[in-house]
Amino acid sequence: MIELTCMYFTWLDSNSWLLEISGKNVLIDPWLVGALTFGNMNWLFKGERRNPRPIPQKIDLILLSQGLEDHAHPETLKQLNKNIPVVGSPNAAKVVQELGYTQVRALEHGSTYCLENQIEIKALPGSPIGPTTLENAYLLKDLTTGNTVYYEPHGYHAPELKDMATIDVVITPLINISLPLVGPIIRGQQTALDLAKLVHPQVMLPTAEAGDVVYEGLLVSLLKASGNLEDFRSMLARENLSTRVLNPKPGERFEVSLEQRSVSVV
Repeated sequence: MIELTCMYFTWLDSNSWLLEISGKNVLIDPWLVGALTFGNMNWLFKGERRNPRPIPQKIDLILLSQGLEDHAHPETLKQLNKNIPVVGSPNAAKVVQELGYTQVRALEHGSTYCLENQIEIKALPGSPIGPTTLENAYLLKDLTTGNTVYYEPHGYHAPELKDMATIDVVITPLINISLPLVGPIIRGQQTALDLAKLVHPQVMLPTAEAGDVVYEGLLVSLLKASGNLEDFRSMLARENLSTRVLNPKPGERFEVSLEQRSVSVV
């Protein structure tokens, strides 16, 4: 008989997620209040929420994949409790240290962090930022159930994933967003399909989409999106993959039922 376990997720627009795993609340790449800009260049790019997201009442860990504003949003981070533990890429760790956070762990690729012997977090190579820097993707493992969650917000997936066991939940873009002359800046569709064929997730969740956010600026006018969730579901079906693709609504907590993998004795 197959044993089922569950996790809870709340998509908070863009790259922001609240993950409830092994009894702990992990806040990922939070942008909850204020506008999103890069270097205060509103004319180039500006995102604004129709409604601010309430700050979750219970946060056990903040997990940051990158140091850029759309992942380590300064205005949001200033409002969070500075005593909450933070795990982030080296660039993200610098951001929160400068804001006065007291428990910060910079996680290099291949390194792991364990939250109270309940969740293991492994850093993997993620998105390239500039010519020499690779930010972080993460693999989170519930040490009680053995279930895993993989998060990479731009669709850059490390070759190391081929050496890992099946991943239960994947959070990654499922559509493509490109800039003229530059090419894809967010990679979904074929890249996500290749990942599904590699790690056979039970569930895939789209990230990096607008949700309830309104964007404006010169850069926004140049962005081109292609593909949608139905296209991606069709791609999975053609490959005979049983992965479920969910379409979360911004701000709504939802349950994901999973087959339990194995129980680790901690």
